[in-house]
Amino acid sequence: MNAPTATELPVVVVGAGPIGLAAAAHLIERGLTPLVLEAGPSAGAAVREWAHVRLFSPWAEVVDPAAEKLLAPTGWVRPDGDSYPSGADWAERYLQPLADVLGDTVRFGSRVTGVSRVGRDRVVDAGREEQPFAVHVRNADGTEERLTARAVIDASGTWSTPGPLGGDGLPALGERATADRISYRVPDLKDPAVRARYAGKRTAVIGSGASAFTALAYLADLAKEAPGTHTTWVLRRGISGSTFGGGEADQLPARGALGLRAKAAVDDGYADAVTGFRTTEVEKAGERLVLIAEDGRRLDPVDEVITLTGFRPDLSFLAELRLGLDERLQAPVELAPLIDPNVHSCGTVYPHGVKELSHPEQGIYLVGMKSYGRAPTFLAMTGYEQVRSIAAALAGDQEAAERVELTLPETGVCGGAGLFDEPEAAEADQPGGGCCAAPTTLQIGADAPTSSGGC
Repeated sequence: MNAPTATELPVVVVGAGPIGLAAAAHLIERGLTPLVLEAGPSAGAAVREWAHVRLFSPWAEVVDPAAEKLLAPTGWVRPDGDSYPSGADWAERYLQPLADVLGDTVRFGSRVTGVSRVGRDRVVDAGREEQPFAVHVRNADGTEERLTARAVIDASGTWSTPGPLGGDGLPALGERATADRISYRVPDLKDPAVRARYAGKRTAVIGSGASAFTALAYLADLAKEAPGTHTTWVLRRGISGSTFGGGEADQLPARGALGLRAKAAVDDGYADAVTGFRTTEVEKAGERLVLIAEDGRRLDPVDEVITLTGFRPDLSFLAELRLGLDERLQAPVELAPLIDPNVHSCGTVYPHGVKELSHPEQGIYLVGMKSYGRAPTFLAMTGYEQVRSIAAALAGDQEAAERVELTLPETGVCGGAGLFDEPEAAEADQPGGGCCAAPTTLQIGADAPTSSGGC
């Protein structure tokens, strides 16, 4: 029996999250055969871990067009496009039905442990491009197998590898030893056990993005009901007019409202902010923890720490492939300049597709959150457009692959992690004609005025 030709082999998609399932839908639309390998037991396994958090994108922006075409014959109707799903809504009302339609195309409990070329490690040149991909899989029952694929689309995301507490990108001294008191997720305060963990306690929240905003807002709500609940918000950079996002000017209203809720938590006294604090050590103080910065500052003792410093890609199972990644962001080199938080202003993500997502190793694509490496502000519709373009390219329709049209709402955030030392000067230097016309300093405290700035 002859081995299948490269074009007869499936395209392996790693991950049955929003972007992975969308990739499968676009491949089917193009007449290609996908095989989706998901380590978890159900569709959107990572999304389900933040089921209690509401998206700041409405339903209209989190349903992929090709996926909707597959769902339509089943009688599925998209929820109200103007309403905002929670993670649970997204998983249960869209992702799981989509996986059900895809049927045997999706395999659960199948963890990809390695990807290479058949018979070629990353060193060997001879005949490399003619060889299909070898995909090593460990199944839920412990068995292992090797699959072959014509191409691999890695949509495994970054959820499993959150950033550490340490300000230098490494775990702070003592971080591992005190792991039982440190969380890397937004707490679900509707869960009685989680609520008891934070009620009446002092908590440090580290981070400056949407997740940190959400945690601040949740803990402020808890403080209104549980006396003694207080949050110390730890920022590695300073406070500027853009710290809380675009507010009422944000093109994603729910995201702007989230920033305003975080600001209210500080203004109303439920949280206090500490700026320019880059943690190097976590020290035990009896039953509490003390965070110590590189400049020697010590925070007052806290009971719990919530670290929300972003995510990073797990590249370990791609080690035998020749990837072209930016040395800082760990994103594809062509995409990195478009999303770099050191210079990227207000979510001005230029249209991008297969060209920006290609690597020296032909046929491997990192998509979705993983394509952004360590950069933040990824939106679902960005990933949907990515996989549309890639599916077109794999089908040989180069014109459609290069016809990338994408208009994204502004993030409401100017600058990024690289700008914490001099936020005022950094804003003035942003490209695009000064997107953020905000005050250079934002007062923190109960008597602080409301900022009118933002993107």
